[in-house]
Amino acid sequence: MIKVTKLDLSPLKTFGKTHYIAEITEKLEGEKVTLTGWVYRKREHGKLVFIILRDGTGTIQVTIHKDKVDERSFKDARKVSLESAVKLTGIVKRDPRAPGGVEIQATSFEIVSLAEPWPITKDAGKVFLLDMRHLHIRSFKVRTILYLRSEICRYMREFLHKKGFVEIHAPIIITAACEGGATLFPLKYFGRKAYLTQSAQLYEEAAITSLEKVYTIAPGFRSEKSRTRRHLTEFWMVECEIAFATHEDIMKLQEELVTYVCEKIVEEHEKELKEILNREFKPPTIPFERITYTEALDLLREKAGIELPWGEDFGAEAERELSKMFDQPFFVTHFPTVIRSFYHQPDPENPEVTLSSDLMAPEGYGELSSGGVRISDYDLLVKRIKEQNLPLESYSWYLDLRKYGIPPHAGFGIGIERLTAWICGLEHVRDTTLFPRTPSRVYP
Repeated sequence: MIKVTKLDLSPLKTFGKTHYIAEITEKLEGEKVTLTGWVYRKREHGKLVFIILRDGTGTIQVTIHKDKVDERSFKDARKVSLESAVKLTGIVKRDPRAPGGVEIQATSFEIVSLAEPWPITKDAGKVFLLDMRHLHIRSFKVRTILYLRSEICRYMREFLHKKGFVEIHAPIIITAACEGGATLFPLKYFGRKAYLTQSAQLYEEAAITSLEKVYTIAPGFRSEKSRTRRHLTEFWMVECEIAFATHEDIMKLQEELVTYVCEKIVEEHEKELKEILNREFKPPTIPFERITYTEALDLLREKAGIELPWGEDFGAEAERELSKMFDQPFFVTHFPTVIRSFYHQPDPENPEVTLSSDLMAPEGYGELSSGGVRISDYDLLVKRIKEQNLPLESYSWYLDLRKYGIPPHAGFGIGIERLTAWICGLEHVRDTTLFPRTPSRVYP
């Protein structure tokens, strides 16, 4: 028997059920319970039908004996197909032969919704499984990944609220690029040109002048034709912005946030990681190592034989090889100004680099987050916008913030899919999301 939840399941019982599967333990032996769920496995042996029932919390073995149920119940038990929705009542019994050591001996069994023959087989390929994603999400592996992703977001909210952050909700429909106009998805907006958001950052910068420490957990959209295992065209981020913060402040916050999430996942869900995802995961320890962009280039050249000219961003291969050189997350800092977005603050001691950093995961997973100090000086921001050939008028409201008391500030964004993929040990970020969106996939 697999049980994959620790939540309080007492409320919201529907359709006459008395328990969720995760609540069925040896302590209930002899009690009558009513369960609803789906047929995960089935086999027949003479007058006995064995069913592995699953619901949103786990699985349990159910036995339907011809002599212990009415004729209709036994007929339904023999007729029922895999993934049919069912309802049953029975007595909880200890049985060392049953998965989990406990089973339900049915006294009644009812088909709620009979399923057609299940189309997914053990040898199904990746493309087919993506085409059938609406059905494949019922598998325990996918279910567990989606559940752990939810828990990761919950732990992030817990941590940030303890630190005094306020959650805000920024617009999804925007008029100005945050990360470069070439990757915007255009929209028709009542005769005007608009786009899907790439990031909530610019709006968060406005919010800090009111709430000081803010965050969002929201989607971003980037029209990148990248086909690496780390990219989706629709993705989610937790983005934080803090008034009066330094570069060091936000790096320390990221260390604490990521470590907190990892520790909570292992503390509460290590069994799911090991038994369902076959993932041995050890939470990182603070502090994370910091290397500069220039030092990263030296490491790539010396240890991986990858030559990159100074001022060029890391490609997928370089980032993967660099992250294999570390045993836990690490920061790459002080990226060149020429490859950072217009809002990054140049280092006053060396304007050729920015007060920015990327947080990298080990094991070849690469970038988890990107962050840095934002430009708070009006004239410098105008200069940077012009240098990147962006339309100045589109950023008039953003420039206004520099006229009306915006302090030095900093922030970052952590990719939910990337963090989930690393923690769960997954090959591709598309496996971490309900219905992945890539350049070649927008269905189902």
